[in-house]
Order: sequence, then structure tokens, then C-alpha cells
Amino acid sequence: MKMEAETVDNKQVIFKGFIDRIPRETDMELKIGKIELKAPKGSGAFLVKNLYLSCDPYMRGRMREYYDSYIPPFVPGQAIQGFGVSKVVDSDDPDFKPGDLVSGLTGWEEFSLMRKHEQLRRIQQDDIPLSYHVGLLGMAGFTAYAGFYEVCSPEIGENVFVSAASGAVGQLVGQLAKLHGCYVVGSAGTSQKVDILKNKLGFDQAFNYKEEPDLNAALKRYFPEGIDIYFDNVGGDMLEAALLNMRIHGRIAVCGMVSSNSLSVSKGIHNLFSLIAKRIRMQGFLQSDYLHLYPRFFENVVSNYKQGKIVYIEDMSEGLESAPAALVGLFSGKNVGKQVICVARE
Repeated sequence: MKMEAETVDNKQVIFKGFIDRIPRETDMELKIGKIELKAPKGSGAFLVKNLYLSCDPYMRGRMREYYDSYIPPFVPGQAIQGFGVSKVVDSDDPDFKPGDLVSGLTGWEEFSLMRKHEQLRRIQQDDIPLSYHVGLLGMAGFTAYAGFYEVCSPEIGENVFVSAASGAVGQLVGQLAKLHGCYVVGSAGTSQKVDILKNKLGFDQAFNYKEEPDLNAALKRYFPEGIDIYFDNVGGDMLEAALLNMRIHGRIAVCGMVSSNSLSVSKGIHNLFSLIAKRIRMQGFLQSDYLHLYPRFFENVVSNYKQGKIVYIEDMSEGLESAPAALVGLFSGKNVGKQVICVARE
């Protein structure tokens, strides 16, 4: 006799429709759907229970009806997608079995059907917090590693500036730079974050950009001999000031442009002549271009973390219902560290 699969409620965060501004909580809604606790036969998929979800600034770009991008937009009326840590409940894929822990793209919901993709990986449980697999050991951490080592090509003793330095990516960039023997300064948006940069994350100096009426003067104060490496997470005025303060043959890794998230039309950047005069290399990048380096990254960061040479700060929100507010909060700097949503603790 064929047994029917159990059907349960599945709480979901639904994307309502495309926007051309900073996200609001009302752009998303919480719904209760139904799902069978069974992976459909012949689907090659596996059903997971989502445990931790990642909030990331790039998700704002997926809320626009813009298809000429490195990742497609969200689908109105369907659950938002993002990186997460999940536990396999049932599987039609021989490579995954119930009880396996995985990280990769999943839905903002309690249960999701997943399929193998290039950034999906199985997690081996150890003494690393599971939630770190969407931060320190996830896309954010790997972005920091690939951007710093592969794009910035650092040398010992160089001067490194990191904007949005207390965020998911910036906090690790600064620590990697210190471990590499560099002088490191970070910018952040509150005195609390500045204190964390200097006293918990080991930056040499840090400043609150909101308290600096002249960013060019601020950077001259912290880098009297100029900047060798600028890891840019914000663009805008900060990038313009950094360009004026770069040293000859400096490198700029363009990771994010959070200063333009609220703009429907992008602003131009001044001071680009510095690229020529100072022979600066300025390069945008995606961490997915460097996935072949992930094993090296994982070994490096886990080793340094276990030795106490790297710390990582999370801002944990509890419950799927907290996800819309957590995502919106990214764009006003409410989070302190990597923003994570705890959906369930196994």
C-alpha cells in the first residue's frame, strides 16, 4: 500500500513586485503555503528544512526588473531567494541523503526543494557555528578572500583602506590584510562600529564617515603617504575621495556600490583622471569567478579562526517573520556585522 507524504504548513516571504528605490518591508509579505515532506520522484531534487538565511545588499538588485545582470531578478508572487544553510529532509538525488547539511541558494521559506548548482556544498559539522556558513565561510567570506588576494594582489607593508568595514565582507578583508602584514584603516557609519573595527577586529585605525565633512581630508589624515589598496563596498563620494588618495600603481577592488542603492539613475564618478595619472588598476569582480579557490579559502580561514586569529561578528534575527525588516535594515546600516536570519535550529 502506497503511503502518502505528510503535508505541512510552509511559511514563506513572498516578493510582491519590482521596485526602483530602497526596499521597504511592504515590498514583501509573509504567507503560509503547504508542502509535502517528500522530494518528487524523478525530479533529481531534494527537500530541505532551512535553518539560517543570509541577508545581502546584492538582493536589492534582484528586486528590479533588470535581466541583463549576473543573477536574475526575483519572481513576483514567489518566495525570495538567497543563500542559506539547510538540512536535507528527503532526497531524490543520490548525492544527498536525509540529515545532510548543505549551504547554497534556497528560498526564504521554512522548506524548499533544491537542486545541485555550482555554489551548493555539503557541510561537515565541527566546532564552527553553522550560521557561519552563510557569512565567514559563505559568499561574504569568500568574496573578501577572492577580492583581497586575487584582485588586490597585496604586498606586505602596503596601506589598505576598506569601506563599509564592519559589514559581512569588509570585516574579513581588514583581518586578512592585517594577517598579510598591511596597515589597515576602515570606515563605518556609527561610533559603535568604529569601536568594533579598532578593538575587536584589529584594524589599525577606523573612522565614522558621517562625522567627516571632507572625506578627501579624512583619507589624507589616515593615509599621509597614500593608499595602495582600496576595497570598495560603497562607491559614490567615498570612491571619489579614495581616487584622489591612491598611490601610483594602486589597486581598487570594486565589490559593492551601496551608496547608490537608493538611486534610480546612477551618478557619475569624479576624479577618474587619477586612474591614468597614478596608473591605478580598478576592477569589479564576482566571487563566483573564483570558485576553484574555495578549498584553499576554506582551509585558510578555518585554520585562522580556530587559532583565534580571525573573529567574525553576526547580527542574528530570530524567525522567518523578521526577514523583511532585517533585509531593509541593511540599507540604513542597522546591522552590526553579518546579517543572518535564524529560521530554525535543526
